Amino acid sequence: MKKSFLLSLIILSINSYGIEVKIENNTMVVNGESFYMKGICYHPVKIGKTKRSFDNLDDDIILMKEAGINTIRVYEPIDDINVLDKLGNAGIKVVISFGYNQKGKFDIVSGTFINYVRKYKNHEAILMWELGNEYNYNPQWFGGDIKNWYKAMELVSQIIQIEDPDRLVSSAHGDLPSKDALNIASSIQVWGMNVYRWDKPASIFSEWQAISDKPMYFAELGADSYMTKATNKYTKGINEQAQADANEIILNEVLSNYDKNIGSFVFQFTDGLWKAGNPSKQDTGGSAPNSDGTPYDGTANEEYWGIVDINRNKKITFDVIKNAYVDFDIN
Repeated sequence: MKKSFLLSLIILSINSYGIEVKIENNTMVVNGESFYMKGICYHPVKIGKTKRSFDNLDDDIILMKEAGINTIRVYEPIDDINVLDKLGNAGIKVVISFGYNQKGKFDIVSGTFINYVRKYKNHEAILMWELGNEYNYNPQWFGGDIKNWYKAMELVSQIIQIEDPDRLVSSAHGDLPSKDALNIASSIQVWGMNVYRWDKPASIFSEWQAISDKPMYFAELGADSYMTKATNKYTKGINEQAQADANEIILNEVLSNYDKNIGSFVFQFTDGLWKAGNPSKQDTGGSAPNSDGTPYDGTANEEYWGIVDINRNKKITFDVIKNAYVDFDIN
C-alpha cells in the first residue's frame, strides 16, 4: 500500500511538471493545444548594475499578464527554481537560450549546457531550448569562420534532443539564415530570427519559404523610444510615439500572418541602462550590429527599447502590445 502511494505521488509529480512541445502543420502544439508565442525579450537589470536580477519579478509578471504576454525569451539560463515556479504558476512560458562561451556557466563550449537541460527539463515553464543570439554577426568568436558555430550548434542540437525529446531546439539567427546555416545545422527544429527591417518584418516570409519548410519565429523585433534625428513626422530625442507607431505596424504584420510564424518576441520588456555608458543613468548609443533597419532613424539606441522604463512606468507602446496580444488567439 505504501509503495503504491509513493508511486502515485511520483507519477503525479511527473505529470504535473511534464510538457510536450511539437510542430503540427507549421503550428506549435503544447500538450495537445495550439500555442502561439506572444512574447517579450526579458533581461531585467537594475539601475547602476550590470547583471540580471529578478527582484522585480512579481511586479513584472503582473505587467506581462496585463499585456497578454504568454512567453518570455531570456538570454541566459534561469538557475532558480523559485523564478521558474513563479513564471509557470502565472502561465508564462520561457525560451531558454544557451550562449557559446559564458565562462563555463551552462554554456556550449564547456558542455555544461546539458547539465541545465538535465536539471530543469521536467519544469513546465520551459518551452524551448535556444542556441545563441545572432552569432552570425560575430564570426571572430569562432576563428573567423562562422561555419564553426553552425557545426557546434548542430552537435548541441542533437545532444539536447536525445536528452529532452519533448521540447524543440531552436537558434536565434540575425535575420535570414544562410544556406550554410541550414545545411550544417540541419537538426535545428525551429529557426528564430532577429528581424529589424524598418516596420516591414513580413518581407522575410517569402524569403524563408523559398529556402526552408521549417517553422520560424521572430526572436527579436520592435523599435526603441529615442530618435537620433528628426523626421517629417517625429522629433529628435525621446519619442515614445515613434516606438509605439512602429510596434503597432510591426505586430499587425506579424500576427496577421500567424500561419507563417509560430511566435513573436518584442525587444524588450524594460529599458536597459547597463548597455551604453554609465549604468546609473540612461545613455544614447550602444553597440548593435546590423541595426540600420531600426525604425524610424536607422539607429538602435540600446537603452531605450523597453515597453516600460527602468522604473516600470508604462510607455505608450505598452498599450500597443496589450491591444495586439490580449485578444489574439489561434485556437
